[in-house]
Amino acid sequence: MDDEATLLAQLEDIDRSDDGLGAWVAERIHRLEADDRRSADTHLVTVDLPADWDIQLYLKDESSHASGSLKHRLARSLFLFALVNGWLRPGMPVIEASSGSTAVSEAHVARMLEVPFIAVIPRGTSSRKISLIESAGGRCHVVDRAELMSREAQRLADELGGLFLDQFTHAERATDWRGNNSIAVSAFGQLELEPHPVPRWIVVGAGTGGTSATFGRYLRYRRLSTGLCVADVENSAFFEGWVHEDPSRTTAAGSRIEGIGRPQMEPSFVPGAVDRMIRVPDAASVAAARYLSERLGRRVGASTGTNLVAVAHLVTQMRERGESGSVLTLLCDAGDRYTDTYFDDDWVAAQGWDLGPWRAVLERKLPIGNH
Repeated sequence: MDDEATLLAQLEDIDRSDDGLGAWVAERIHRLEADDRRSADTHLVTVDLPADWDIQLYLKDESSHASGSLKHRLARSLFLFALVNGWLRPGMPVIEASSGSTAVSEAHVARMLEVPFIAVIPRGTSSRKISLIESAGGRCHVVDRAELMSREAQRLADELGGLFLDQFTHAERATDWRGNNSIAVSAFGQLELEPHPVPRWIVVGAGTGGTSATFGRYLRYRRLSTGLCVADVENSAFFEGWVHEDPSRTTAAGSRIEGIGRPQMEPSFVPGAVDRMIRVPDAASVAAARYLSERLGRRVGASTGTNLVAVAHLVTQMRERGESGSVLTLLCDAGDRYTDTYFDDDWVAAQGWDLGPWRAVLERKLPIGNH
C-alpha cells in the first residue's frame, strides 16, 4: 500500500469542473437551441418560369431569420463552436471583423447570450449598417482600411481578454454539414415533394466560404448528382484562386457586393467541394437584385442578384441541352438594408454601372412571372 500511495502522490490533479463554467455554458447552449427551435425553418420560395421549360427555380429565403439574413445561421454556429470548445466565458467580450450582416447577426446572438459584442468595421461603413449593429446590442470599432479589420479584431481581443470569433477561419468547421438542421439538410427536406427533388444545380455566393463548404460536403456525403456552383463577384480572389488552384491569389480592392467576395481566398473556402464557378459583374448583380425585387414584390440584396445571374446562365445552358430539372439558390438578405446604395439611382450611377443592358438580358434569359 505504501508503494501505491507513493505512486499516486506523483499524480498532478487540477479540477476545474466545479467553477460554475459548465452550468453557464450549458445554459447558453440551451438558449441557442431554443432560438433554433423558434426559428423553425426558412421558406422555400418558388419562382415561376415558363411552364414548358420544365425547370423549377427555388429561393431559400434566409432573410426571414430573426437577424435578417443567411448570416444568422453562421452566427449561431460560431457561438456554439466557441462554447463547446471552452473558448467563451461569462462577461468575455466577443469581437468580429465585419461591417455587414455577419456583425448584425452576431450582435443579435451575443445579446441573447448576454455577452458584450464589438464589430470591427472600416471607416466609411454606411450609417444604416452601423445602426443595425448597434440596435442589435453591438458596439462598433472603426479602422481606417478594410484590410486592417482582422488584425485589429485580434489585437482588441488580446487587449480586452476577449474572443475573436474569426468568421473567415471558423465558418466551415463550425457548421454541422451532416445534420443539426444545416441549410443543406433543410433545403433537401423541403424539396422532397417537388417535381425534381434533387436539383441539377445549387448556386451560392462565397463570403467566408462556409455555405459552399456545407452544401458541397453534404452533396458528396449523400452521393447526390447535384452540382454546386459558386457565383463570385468582381474584386474577389475566390474565382481566380479556384480556377488556378492557387489559394495565395489576392486582389487589390474589396468587393462592392456586400456579404460576398473577398480580396483573398479565406481559410473557410473549400475549393474541392465546388464543382463550378461563375464570375458575375457587379452591374449584373445589382440589375438582377432590382429585377427580382420587382417580380417578388419585395426588395432583395445584391448578393441574391449575383446568385440570380449565375442561375440565369445555368438555366440557359440546361435549355440548350434540352434538360429538365430544378435549380436552388439563396435569397440571402432583404434589400431594405441597401436603400441608400443598390436601390439609389444616384449612388449606382456614381459607381459607373449601367444596369439597363443586364436587365434586358435577364428578362430574356430568365423571364420570371410576377408573384
